[in-house]
Amino acid sequence: MAAAASAASVLLAAAERSRWRRVPTLLLPPRKWAWRQRSMKHAATPGRNITRVLIANRGEIACRVIRTARKMGIQSVAVFSEADRNSMHVEMADKAYCIGPAPSQQSYLCMEKIIEVAKISAAQAIHPGYGFLSENMEFAELCKQEGIIFIGPPSSAIRDMGIKSTSKSIMAAAGVPVVEGYHGEDQSDQCLKEHAGRIGYPVMIKAVRGGGGKGMRIIRSEEEFQEQLESARREAKKSFNDDAMLIEKFVDTPRHVEVQVFGDHHGNVVYLFERDCSVQRRHQKIIEEAPAPGIKPEVRKKLGEAAVRAAKAVSYVGAGTVEFIMDSKQNFYFMEMNTRLQVEHPVSEMITGTDLVEWQLRVAAGEKIPLSQEEIPLQGHAFEARIYAEDPNNNFMPGAGPLVHLSTPQADPSKRIETGVRQGDEVSVHYDPMIAKLVVWAADRQAALSKLRYSLHQYNIVGLHTNIDFLLRLSSHPEFEAGNVHTDFIPQHHKELLPSRSSVAKESLCQAALGLILKEKAVTDAFKLHVQDQFSPFSFSNGRRLNICYTRNMTLRDGNSDVAIAVTYNHDGSYNMQIEDKTFQVLGELSSEEDCTYLKCSVNGVASKAKLVILDSTIYLFTMEGSIEIDIPVPKYLSSVSSEGTQGGTIAPMTGTIEKVFVKAGDTVKAGDSLLVMIAMKMEHTIKAPKDGTIKKVFFREGAQANRHAPLVEFEEEAE
Repeated sequence: MAAAASAASVLLAAAERSRWRRVPTLLLPPRKWAWRQRSMKHAATPGRNITRVLIANRGEIACRVIRTARKMGIQSVAVFSEADRNSMHVEMADKAYCIGPAPSQQSYLCMEKIIEVAKISAAQAIHPGYGFLSENMEFAELCKQEGIIFIGPPSSAIRDMGIKSTSKSIMAAAGVPVVEGYHGEDQSDQCLKEHAGRIGYPVMIKAVRGGGGKGMRIIRSEEEFQEQLESARREAKKSFNDDAMLIEKFVDTPRHVEVQVFGDHHGNVVYLFERDCSVQRRHQKIIEEAPAPGIKPEVRKKLGEAAVRAAKAVSYVGAGTVEFIMDSKQNFYFMEMNTRLQVEHPVSEMITGTDLVEWQLRVAAGEKIPLSQEEIPLQGHAFEARIYAEDPNNNFMPGAGPLVHLSTPQADPSKRIETGVRQGDEVSVHYDPMIAKLVVWAADRQAALSKLRYSLHQYNIVGLHTNIDFLLRLSSHPEFEAGNVHTDFIPQHHKELLPSRSSVAKESLCQAALGLILKEKAVTDAFKLHVQDQFSPFSFSNGRRLNICYTRNMTLRDGNSDVAIAVTYNHDGSYNMQIEDKTFQVLGELSSEEDCTYLKCSVNGVASKAKLVILDSTIYLFTMEGSIEIDIPVPKYLSSVSSEGTQGGTIAPMTGTIEKVFVKAGDTVKAGDSLLVMIAMKMEHTIKAPKDGTIKKVFFREGAQANRHAPLVEFEEEAE
């Protein structure tokens, strides 16, 4: 395995360097680097100096660890798949090594390859990030055998907490309240079904080794038990190589409240207060906050103390999270423990002024936890919004593709952008579709929520579907603003959060038309400079051309509707725009700020400013009121692609692997029947029949790869 060329170091922005605030931390003393190859066969025991750390992960979390390592004067070693060769974490690391093809099973999940890189690079420690090998007991044990520090808990803690049935027994013995369920060894379908009936529907089935919402299903009736169980088993097998299940009583409209804990090798364990992660889709978190809203001080204390008991019960070391479900009376029950750094750890850092990655590195080297429980402050309020490549209007279907345009709010000490991508990078179909985490802090919840919404308006992406507009609607919902959150929040408020598409306001259509006209003018001006004929009548794109006021007819497309706009070019550089029976007076100009184009515009005397992007026959406008997309119709004689295609069958919503095929040619199906199951972006997606009919052809076998928009199933044509 050849090492890639050493990546150039990326300097931290001043805002990033100063963002760890309120509780000062001491940096490790400067040291001279030992570049020579050194033996890795020494004992992996606390008390060793860590001068070089390998990050066995990719994307945002790899970049996050590298930043703290650099701050502490620790060299970073990255690993990458062939798909990530030009990625941000590779560029940031001091050294980087390719470990295989794009599929994670052949790269980021290959323990032996990562251990080999650790030896070659002389890294004393491995930080697993989250996901991939972070909660893999075998990997933690292998690191120990090879004399490499695993920056995480002992393998025994991963084992005990990773098997949910075992963890429930340990927690009950430690006096931590647990929810009713079945965690037994008999995994037969019949046994699980009988226990579900005994517990009483609705029930939750979960992969015993699960996490991240994978292998998890809510079953509300006996009739759907078998199909949901089989689906959960398949997903669990793919994600964790273990399809064992447990069953729990499903608590209706619960809150998901979790506590950040931290332990060291000296027996000390502290908690860094709680986070609320209730608002979820597909059983995965989408927005988190700390502290949890509305929690009584005495409940907060009981939560923290229960989490510490849980950690001590398994001799926990490092960063961990104890997850609870909480009912409407603030009774809480142990759900599971994540034996790693969580995706949402930044909100806990923001309210306590800590750097948990720095704590991880210090504790892994044998130091004590930097602060006692009494010294850990709880200051202000923080939110984290996860920005995903997904389509909320299509059941949050994850997507992939290039980030053609990417502009973000400016980071500062109270605002963090945790990301592993840049403009021009691609969200890969092989990995999680998260683009970034937007983290904000303020003195109280209302101020933090206002800052979150303001920052989301400044986060603009073109090239693929994202959930940014959905996050704006969510964070602006009155019930969310009031702190009335629970795990059914999105289904309960579905109509307000995912409203039907409405027509774009005529004023916004005028803005889009003006943006297009001014872009044309910029091209004309460039042409004028090129031909060096300033007096050519074709060099003017306003009413001065040919010394007359003239009108052109434009057509823009709002959704599926064409909108005719009659544009009159006036002598003074303004425009009159007529849409249907209404006329608007419009004027404006383009400006450039920080590599972005802005449209300064006045429509009937009302001034506004919008970020303008025109790409692939689409006009994008981003304002503090929201974002709009207006298409520029392609003339029929230029269109080479027919829009039929989907009428007689189903198409793949994304690139993925066909995991299961339920139908064959000649089968009769009803609308909503399951046709196929796809595995894509680490999740299982069931493709259902869009209508009643007879299957004419199935295009893919199980195990085959289907590209996005490929036809999957064709129906027989209906008789006239």
